[in-house]
Amino acid sequence: MAEIDLPTVRRFEAAGFRAWPARTSFYDGTWSVRLTPDMTARRLNSINPLDLSDGRDIERRVGLLKARFAEAGRPVTFRISPLASPQLVGHLDRAGWSVITPSLVMKADLAGLKTAEGDGVEEVSAERFIDAAIALDNLDPANAEGFGRLIDRIQPQVALFHIAIDGVPAANAICVRDGQVAGLFEVATAREFRGRGLGRKIVAAALDRARAQGASTGWLQVEAGNKTALDLYGSLGFATIYPYHYRGQPETTT
Repeated sequence: MAEIDLPTVRRFEAAGFRAWPARTSFYDGTWSVRLTPDMTARRLNSINPLDLSDGRDIERRVGLLKARFAEAGRPVTFRISPLASPQLVGHLDRAGWSVITPSLVMKADLAGLKTAEGDGVEEVSAERFIDAAIALDNLDPANAEGFGRLIDRIQPQVALFHIAIDGVPAANAICVRDGQVAGLFEVATAREFRGRGLGRKIVAAALDRARAQGASTGWLQVEAGNKTALDLYGSLGFATIYPYHYRGQPETTT
């Protein structure tokens, strides 16, 4: 991976906040704090440090934020990108905060997107998408109402894509176009339909649509250990621009 460009990191971190908005957001210094009591996803319930120089008074600030997270019924979780200060990372290391889900942010130039036939890919309503996500085992039914509210909060242009085979939910993807950047979220294929190229088909169709509407760059977040997804995205022209991971407080991760 090439040297990390911090302005690029800031750009895509901001795009991620807009594309996947938390129910409540506020700042502690330059830490963006995101809380969503009706969803369990870490990216919606995390502290996101955004300035390499902000490493002051960490222990006191973390203590106060623990109370805010407890009120929301969520454990305190940090999302550590290249924007996190070395002082904060060192503090978390010494205090035994566990590394959770190492992940990558990737992007692709849509002008060179390697597309595929989009036959069978349809744009669907939020209700139908949510039903399909549950059937694909990509959404806990307990989070269905919160997920619907999340979709309603998205301010940039959002499109929900679905593939059904003989009436059976087979694949899902969300594309959020924010000006010239288009983010992919919740890409999933049913276990029984994997290996048929449906992931490639639905991702390419979503990005084709975004490109037709003016997007020039596609981007996504993916777990670093998900080789199948990395192979798919790499074959479509995506390349890693920076890594991130979560940190869980010692008393909640064993």
